[in-house]
Amino acid sequence: MARLMLLPACLGDADPALVLPASYLVRMQHLRVFFVEDLRSARRFLRKIGYKVPFEEVLFVELNEHTKASCLEEVLRQQGVDEALLLQQDMGVLSEAGLPCVADPGAMAVDWAHRRGLSVVPFSGPSSLFMALMASGLNGQDFCFHGYLPTAPKDRIARIRELEAVSLKRKQTQLFIEAPYRSQAMFESLLEACRPSTRLCVASSITLEDEFIRTRNIAEWKKHPAMVHKKNTVFLLLA
Repeated sequence: MARLMLLPACLGDADPALVLPASYLVRMQHLRVFFVEDLRSARRFLRKIGYKVPFEEVLFVELNEHTKASCLEEVLRQQGVDEALLLQQDMGVLSEAGLPCVADPGAMAVDWAHRRGLSVVPFSGPSSLFMALMASGLNGQDFCFHGYLPTAPKDRIARIRELEAVSLKRKQTQLFIEAPYRSQAMFESLLEACRPSTRLCVASSITLEDEFIRTRNIAEWKKHPAMVHKKNTVFLLLA
């Protein structure tokens, strides 16, 4: 029976050998089918880990925010892929960064695998969300991840205040992310929207040379603001 392997990727330009299990890097060498978020970054990552197979012998199926389909069967038809051939071999889901299917569109492939009776095999690897939560000092027993918040400043501030109110009521850590080019705007909105006593963790460039992880209350952040422009950043707050 074919297996679907869930394959973590580095969070940036890190050495794969330092953040990914050796056994996982070996097993990837035998795969010839990958569901990927971005074709170029997937090929670049595979070469970086020493994948030797010529890419013309590899099938890449793209699953990303632009995929216009309600299920994988429809994606396969659109891309002219023979589903029966896939079911005869092991396959991998490769995220653009971090863990597949966590803040990532790979869940469509996993849902397909379960409906086909395939084994789903998750591999361990870096997760910016959980590494940030680990390092934050905030409540790791009760937390909620919200993905991306609204991009319009007024709506973003309103949503932050909603999350702060939930955090205050439930003593629950709230996690969210932002596109790197909007990270600084998100940080500034947090300073504007939140109470002075609310604790905020800013976790940027995790596992990279310029890694920055710091937890302060909002009053302290206003005295010592973070610079996270164009950096992959996880924000965590606890009121």
